Formats: sequence, C-alpha cells, structure tokens
Amino acid sequence: MTTQPTLTRTLKLPSLVLFGLAYLTPLIVLGIFGVIAEETGGASSSAYLVAMIAMLFTAHSYGRMAITYPVAGSAYTYVRRSIDPRAGFLVGWAILLDYLFLPMVIWLIGGSYLSAQFPGIPMAVWIIGFIAITTVLNILGIKVADKANYVLMAFQLLVIVFFVALSIGHVFSADGASGLFSAGPIANPASSFGTITAGAAIAAYSFLGFDAVTTLTEETIEPRKNMPRAIMLIALIGGGIFVLVSYTTQLVHPGGVFEDSASAASSIALQIGGTVFGAIFLAGLVVAQFASGLAAQASASRLLYAMGRDSVLPKAVFGRLNARFHTPVLNLLIAGAVGLIAIFMDVATSTSFINFGAFTAFTLVNVSVVFH
Repeated sequence: MTTQPTLTRTLKLPSLVLFGLAYLTPLIVLGIFGVIAEETGGASSSAYLVAMIAMLFTAHSYGRMAITYPVAGSAYTYVRRSIDPRAGFLVGWAILLDYLFLPMVIWLIGGSYLSAQFPGIPMAVWIIGFIAITTVLNILGIKVADKANYVLMAFQLLVIVFFVALSIGHVFSADGASGLFSAGPIANPASSFGTITAGAAIAAYSFLGFDAVTTLTEETIEPRKNMPRAIMLIALIGGGIFVLVSYTTQLVHPGGVFEDSASAASSIALQIGGTVFGAIFLAGLVVAQFASGLAAQASASRLLYAMGRDSVLPKAVFGRLNARFHTPVLNLLIAGAVGLIAIFMDVATSTSFINFGAFTAFTLVNVSVVFH
C-alpha cells in the first residue's frame, strides 16, 4: 500500500511572521501613502491606527480558530466546521477571489514598476518572469520558499529603515528636533473624524493577507501555540510599521495635496535621498512585490488543497500533493496560470476582485468565533 504524501511541518514562529509580513508587503504603506494622505487631509497616521485596531480584533479571532482547528484552509475551514458546511463552501468560493487574484494583482503591480523604469521591455515579460520564478520556488517546497523569503524581507525592511531615517534627517535639518514631534499626521485643521475613517477604510487594504499565514498551519511546528502568536505579531508589527512610516513621511510632506498622489512616495524618496536612493527605493518596491507574490501563491495553493481534500473541489486535481516535493504542484501551476490574466488587466480593475472576498472572510471568521 502506497502512503499518501503529506505537508511537512518545518515552519517555526519567525518564519510564519516573515511569511505574513511578506504577504502584507510593508512597503505598500508608501505605495498608497499619497492616496491616504489626500483622503485624510494629511492625517494618514490616524487612518492606519484606526485600521490596525480593527484588524487586531480580527487577528484575535483568527488566532482562536487556529487553536481550535489547526489545519489548512483558513476562513473556509473555520466557517465550515463552526457554523455550517454550506456557509464554509460559500466563504471558500468568496476568498478564492482574494487568494487567487491577489497574486495576480501583486505581479501586475511589480510589472508596472519595472515597466515604468524600463519602457522598452513589454510589461508581459516582467509578469511572466515574476510568475515563473515564484512558481519554481514554491514547487521546490516551503523550506526553499522560506529561505528565499528571509533574504527578500531583509532587503525590504532595510529600505523601510533607510526611508524612515532619511525622512527624520530631512525634517531635523529643516526644522530641528521640534519638527519631529508634530500633531499634523495625527490630526490637523484639514482632517476630521469623517476623513480619517474614510482613510482607514482604504488603509485596511494594506492589512489584507495577515490571515493568509493560517493556510500554512499543517506545515507549522506546534501550530496551536505558534499560529495564534504569529497572527497577532503580523498584525501588530505590520500595523506599527504602517503608522511609523506614514508619520515620518507625512512630516516630510505635511497635508494631503500632491501633483500625483499615486506616485507621491517616489517623489518624496527623491526629495530625501536623491537619485541613488530613488533607485534603491524602486528596487525595494520590486523586491517587496516578489516576496508578497511568493507568499500569496503559496497560500492560494494551500487553500485549493484544503478544498480539494474536502471534495469541495475535484479531489483528483486539487487534493493531491507531489510525492517528491510534498507541495500541491498542480495548485501552484493553476495559481500561476491565473496570474497570467494580469497581462490583459490594469491595477484598478484587478484590485476590485479581491476586496469582496477578503472582507467577507474577515466578517465570517469573527462570526464563527461566536458560533464556536
């Protein structure tokens, strides 16, 4: 009798936290800084603080359910087992929109950055390159993806540290030590409760993916202990980074008026660090997208595996692991194939696919805690 391959438990708490942070993409705070600052009238830090508080409650719910059901499947599994299999089925399909299309959006944004820098190379080339390298790393196994993720996250966090340090240095040289302590990024005459909560709704998108680490439960050592801790740490560390970076960036550029809010952070990077740091900042954004895509594709494949194993999706296709690599190879290839749709789409259209699924999952996981 042939033994069926199983997912291998290799991930410890630090690896889980890094996977979750990679999915969050901490640099995304700078990618959408201009949009949030514009919406809040320059009180971007308050928007991130409000969003973080809301997400910490949801992270606690995910942690409680991860202790109760330490298996792959995330929101799909929690709702299916605590509320009703039919509700789980609907949530599974809803979050498939998020998990399957989010890698596509990530690769599309990464391709857009590189295409803007190298206009002579078609964006399709960059997208296909992202998908091919990410898929190979994920097929080789979670340990290989984990090691690659450490390097990618280290570079991304280094860029964030330099951005914050240069921002502080810029403000200090212009206004002295007193300039570093301002209420403007928290509240100012141009902001209000309404603008801050509207900005928080946008800022919440930066937290999408903190929950995705729960799909790696069956590859986690001591999941009942490590998974809840990882989820809370991801939300806390990610939220802390978002609040700090938005605060220091807002000190450099008070208010919410920009020539182009979509590229505000790139302009600020040139302002505080010149062309050399501007190039490093671009590299950081690309690396961040690659690390995020690596984590997102891994999570999508595990969700498909959990649904296939439960026969919600065809088990022969989705509920199988490769005997050599102990990874859901077919699911990884499917996620990569879906990502190719990015070649024919723009960022605004593609992001509309993921919002519904993510917030449906967040809501019903909180409800599943009540039922449990």
